[in-house]
Amino acid sequence: MSEVLDTDVRQLVISNTSFGPQEIQQIVSAIVADMSSYRTLRDAVNELETREDRTPATAVRLGVCYYLLGRYSLAVETLSESDSGALAHYYMGKSHFAQEEYARAQECFQAAAAAGYNHDDCQLSIAETQRYLGDPAAALATLDGLSGAVEQTAEYLYQRGATVAVLGVNPQEVVALYERAVDVDPNHAGALFGLAMENDRHGNDNLALELYERSTMQFPTSVGALLNLGLLYEDAERYDRAARCYQRVLDVCPSHSRARLFLKDARASGDMYYDDDERRRRDQYGQILDVPVTDFELSVRSRNCLQRMGIMTLGDLARTTEQELLASKNFGETSLVEIRDMLSSKGLRLGELSHERREVEPVFEPESLSDDERAVHDRPITDLNLSVRARKCMVRLGISSMGDLLRRTGDELLECKNFGVTSLNEVREKLTQQGLKLRGD
Repeated sequence: MSEVLDTDVRQLVISNTSFGPQEIQQIVSAIVADMSSYRTLRDAVNELETREDRTPATAVRLGVCYYLLGRYSLAVETLSESDSGALAHYYMGKSHFAQEEYARAQECFQAAAAAGYNHDDCQLSIAETQRYLGDPAAALATLDGLSGAVEQTAEYLYQRGATVAVLGVNPQEVVALYERAVDVDPNHAGALFGLAMENDRHGNDNLALELYERSTMQFPTSVGALLNLGLLYEDAERYDRAARCYQRVLDVCPSHSRARLFLKDARASGDMYYDDDERRRRDQYGQILDVPVTDFELSVRSRNCLQRMGIMTLGDLARTTEQELLASKNFGETSLVEIRDMLSSKGLRLGELSHERREVEPVFEPESLSDDERAVHDRPITDLNLSVRARKCMVRLGISSMGDLLRRTGDELLECKNFGVTSLNEVREKLTQQGLKLRGD
């Protein structure tokens, strides 16, 4: 069964046949049925990227697949260079939405509707953007404007439930709408997530946990569902499962700050269980990143360009973006394809670790501060009235003044034993009350 699904996904991506909502749903269904099909999708996209005869229609196919892989910025960039058809506009909207660019998402959904994309789907998406833009009344008006069979769909019932929830007028109706949506489609990720949140708020942890788990089994998986599920796992002291939830978020969104903080917190709890297979995979991955680029037969031009840029290993390349390579003198598309192929042979891609590069820390110069700023920096840390745990961590880190604290990042504080997300949020809240923030915030 898995081999059949893999073949279908690959053919749907690389073939020149029609590509629309039906084919996209087939890809999604294949991945839900067997998550190994996600790797097939990723490999097929890598294959499609290397085609030199890319047409506007191919760009649409590639852009939609980027969206499915969670590469939202790349999806927007690729779709904007496509045929400007209804499908392209719609998935540009979904990609903007995933990046919390709600106003731009709404414009794209409106353009998709004007170009002939399914009217009901566009209106439902527009209602969702209106809700996230802080106008639930407009969202409800948009939903009220729909009629007919769409009113009985899981997506409509979910969007209406989520909108009523924001309006805060009838909690019972919210639950009823979510439950109806799940009755219509037991696998609707949004409705499962919404129903899980309602149970979570009311302390029904076991039911909430079950619903979050069902929601995270869908594809694409909601980041919110993974984060909330991870927190419930932590409450139950199942730190290994919590960490897996946060890692799944980071696999798709490497720069997601909350997931990164939550992951550190879960690992710092001390009850983490790492199985040997996971350790072995991580060790192998690290070894691959350390492979020198000189181990590969590259053209003289490519080799010289990499040497000029100080790129010595595959890890260095994975931390470098395509734009940075192309900006190098004499580095063109031919060299880029050569580098892509080399990385692909090791299961890597350009830029996938670009988030790991650390920015150069600015030098602290006390003499550059004004008298008022210096007075703030000289205040004792006790002025923040921190909790016992947070105070102990300040002592361990040698932080005695506000200036000492303001020169730290959230990540640096989290390195301290027993200083977790809760303590970090406390520090940030106390600083915000004083009009201050940590470095990097």
